Amino acid sequence: MKGWSGRSGLAKVDLYTRGTVYLIPWAGVLGLTLLLQARPVHEDGQLMLVLSASLLAVAEGVLCGRLARHAMDAYLGQGQVPRSMVSRAAAVTAATTAAVVALASTVDLAELLPTMLAAGLAPFLTVHCLLVRNRTTGLIQLAVLAVVGGLVSLTGRTAGQALFAVVTTGLVTGWMAFTARASMWVLAVMWELREARDVQARLAVAEERLRFGRDLHDVLGRNLAVIALKSELAVQLARRASKGACEAPVGRRSVDGWDRAVDQMTEVQRIAQESHREVRDVVRGYREADLRVEVEGARGVLAAAGIACTVEWGEAELPGDVQSALGWVVREATTNVLRHGDAQRCTISVRTEDDTVVLVVENDGVTEAAPGDAPGSGLAGLRERLSAVGGTLEAGSCRGGRFRLTARVPLNDGRNDGDDLVGDDVKEAV
Repeated sequence: MKGWSGRSGLAKVDLYTRGTVYLIPWAGVLGLTLLLQARPVHEDGQLMLVLSASLLAVAEGVLCGRLARHAMDAYLGQGQVPRSMVSRAAAVTAATTAAVVALASTVDLAELLPTMLAAGLAPFLTVHCLLVRNRTTGLIQLAVLAVVGGLVSLTGRTAGQALFAVVTTGLVTGWMAFTARASMWVLAVMWELREARDVQARLAVAEERLRFGRDLHDVLGRNLAVIALKSELAVQLARRASKGACEAPVGRRSVDGWDRAVDQMTEVQRIAQESHREVRDVVRGYREADLRVEVEGARGVLAAAGIACTVEWGEAELPGDVQSALGWVVREATTNVLRHGDAQRCTISVRTEDDTVVLVVENDGVTEAAPGDAPGSGLAGLRERLSAVGGTLEAGSCRGGRFRLTARVPLNDGRNDGDDLVGDDVKEAV
C-alpha cells in the first residue's frame, strides 16, 4: 500500500475527499453519543432508553460508514450500491430518531433536542445524497423535516420550539449533504480531466501512427500494384515463350518472349529499388524533424493538458541529424509527461556544452518509479536512436518529486543519420 508521499496529486485529493466524506457519519454519531451523556439526559432519562439510543447511534455509524464507501464508488462510476444496504441504514436512522424523540418526551432536553435530531439524521442524509439527484435530495430533506416537526410537536413542545428544531436540523443536514455532494463532484471532474489527458496522449500516438501509415501507403501502394502486374505479365510471357519453344521446330525457336519477360522483371527490379529509396526518404523525413518545431508542438500539447511549459533555448545552430535525434527525444518525453505522474510544470532546455548539445526535459508530479526504468519502455528506443549519432540518454527521478530526462549528442559525430532506421537487411538488398 502506497504512503502519502508515494501518491500522485490526484490520488492525494481522492484520499482526502473520501476520508472527509467517510468521517461525516461518524462525526454525527460521536456528537449524538456525547449529547446522550449530557447531565440532563444522564440524570433524568431512563437508563434503557438512553442505552438504546446510544447503541442505535453506533449501529447507524457502522451502517452509514459502509454505505458511504459504496456510495462514493457509485458516484464516481466505480460500482453499485445494494438496495438492502440503503434500506438497513435508513431503518436504523429512523429507529435512532424515534429513540431521541421518545427520550425527549420523558426528559426536558431544552436546546439539546434540535442538535440531537440533526446529529442523528446527518449521517444517513449526507451519504444518501450521493445516490440520488439533487432534486430528489431536496424533496427527501423537506419530507424528513416535516416528519421532524410533527414528532417534536408530539413531545409537548410549542410551535416555536418545533420550528426551531426543524430549522436547525435542516441547516445542519443540508450543509453536510451539500458539502459531501460538492466534494465528490469536484473529485469526479478531476478524474474526468485525468482520463481526458490519457485519452489525448493515446490519440496523439494513434494520429502519428496513422500519418506514418498513410505516407507509406501513398509511397508503396501504386508501386506494389505495378510490381504485381508486371510480375504476372512476366510469368505469362515466360510461359508462352516456353510453350512456343516446345512446339516450334528445332532451329526456328524464338527468344523474343524470353526477352520481353526479362524486360518486365528488369522493370520490376527498378520499381522495387525506387520504392526502397522512397521508403528511406519517408523514414528520413520523420527523423529529420526541426527541433524548434517539435519543442513548440510539445509546449502546445502540454498547455492543452493544463501543464505549464517553459522553454530555454541556446544560441548555437544545430545540424539536421542532431535536431532529428533530439526531436524524437522531445516527442517521447512529452508523451511520458502526459501519461505518467501528475505534472503541473515542465521545463525544456537546449544548450551547448563543449561541442555537445544537451537537451533536458524536467517535470514535477512524479510519484512512482521513473517511466524509463521499466523494461520495454520507449526510452530504450530513444537510447538506440541516440547511440546511432553518438549520443547518450539519462532518465530518472530527482529531488522534489521531479523527473529529469537528459540527452547529450556530440556535434562532431559523423555517422550516417538515415541508415540506422532502414536496417541492415534492407541495405543489403539494394
